[in-house]
Amino acid sequence: MLPKGAARKVTIFVNEDTQHHFGTLSDAILTFLLHKGVAGATATRAVAGFGTHRALHAANMEARAEHLPIRIEFVESASRVDELMPTLYDMVSDGLIEVQDTLVVKSVSKDAPPEPTPPRAELRGPARLMRIYLGESDHWHGEPLYEAIVKRLRLLDVAGATVYRGLLGYGVKGHTHKSGILPFSHDLPIMISIVDSQERLDRALAEIEPMMQDALIVLSDVDVVRLVHHENR
Repeated sequence: MLPKGAARKVTIFVNEDTQHHFGTLSDAILTFLLHKGVAGATATRAVAGFGTHRALHAANMEARAEHLPIRIEFVESASRVDELMPTLYDMVSDGLIEVQDTLVVKSVSKDAPPEPTPPRAELRGPARLMRIYLGESDHWHGEPLYEAIVKRLRLLDVAGATVYRGLLGYGVKGHTHKSGILPFSHDLPIMISIVDSQERLDRALAEIEPMMQDALIVLSDVDVVRLVHHENR
């Protein structure tokens, strides 16, 4: 299973009917990746396409349907890609290989045994407190803004965030929002509280600020006492 962090994505384009020894090239590539212990690979069949031969191939063109492009994609560490690339380079005699730097943000397997819980240690020291004030009705790409912010914070590995829903409040527009049956009760004040290091909150702020319109973000210096897990060294 791939660890979180920097990795490389390899995409290989070949034709469906390209042969390699006694089978198709796409099958040979997948078999090679499987035997080399690659974390995972996917082959997809296109419905239409053209390449350097300048001939259009489509699923509805019976004469050329067997010449459709196949896309094979896998993600691995940079060292593993460097190890595999010479063989892949030799195998692909008619096609295209693309390598891109990428970032693995999550890699899980339900069949993998759960990781043992490491011992806890108490840490004390200076940190930063970020409070974000917004409205419950604020949205970002079709979902509540506060939910989108919390999801973004998780991707950034922020230590934790807590969302509070207010009972009564008003903002820069001067509208009073109160829990109840009034129209403004659907736009109650929301506060998100986050505590982490200065560096990590600076990265979070750069990601969150463009998502917000009518909102307020405040930062404070704090002294923190918290229980955290030892990181595996």
